[in-house]
Amino acid sequence: MTHRILILGGTTEARQLAGRLAARNDLVVTLSLAGRTREPAAQPVPVRSGGFGGAEGLAAYLRGEGISLLIDATHPYAARISANAVRAAAMTGVPILRLDREAWRPAEGDRWLTVTDADDALRALGEVPRRVFLALGRQEVAAFQHAPQHFYLIRSVDPIEPPLAVPDAVYVLGRGPFEEAGELKLLKAHRIDAIVCKNSGGTASYGKLLAARRLDIPVVMLRRPDEPAVPKAESVETALALVDHVLASAKRGE
Repeated sequence: MTHRILILGGTTEARQLAGRLAARNDLVVTLSLAGRTREPAAQPVPVRSGGFGGAEGLAAYLRGEGISLLIDATHPYAARISANAVRAAAMTGVPILRLDREAWRPAEGDRWLTVTDADDALRALGEVPRRVFLALGRQEVAAFQHAPQHFYLIRSVDPIEPPLAVPDAVYVLGRGPFEEAGELKLLKAHRIDAIVCKNSGGTASYGKLLAARRLDIPVVMLRRPDEPAVPKAESVETALALVDHVLASAKRGE
């Protein structure tokens, strides 16, 4: 029997999982991307780009395409997409699996301050001018226009358009992985004294935290959203092991 799997992607792990599953003859895999990145990385399976139209639209797609399993492998901070996935799965009875890489945890020498959102991060930076590395998505950086006294180093995959309405900002384009040596060079070159980032987990962007530890730079870390209450895997290998289990359980009606 052939099963059709839809992976909601946009992460390295989604691409890796899709490639591993695509090697199987009993599965047909489609990867869905939000379409926000102008030049997404090459993918190993057919790609669907763009939104579904909320949970109802996703549910209609699951029914129309005869999807046997929905895998949410979106970014840990894509809370709205994940919530829609849970709702769509409930509406259709399609089993859902969440691939969510493990969060980073502070180690000896780290100076982390965990905050709820970008507004909290602004308050944590304070009023005294600082030199801040914003390692955030395009949707979050706009909030920092409300603190124009700081210098901002902003890194993103695509250009920030329009640029922030602040007097002193430098924009760097880049796609991970980012190694510690390169991050040390970047932080030193711009005399960074604070970092604001998300707890994305994984290894691709952990280099900046290693560099911050070496340079004794404080890190303002945006807390992850609450996790959806669905079966979860924290690695591609674990997700691969769970796929057959979830499909078998659904077939038995468990």
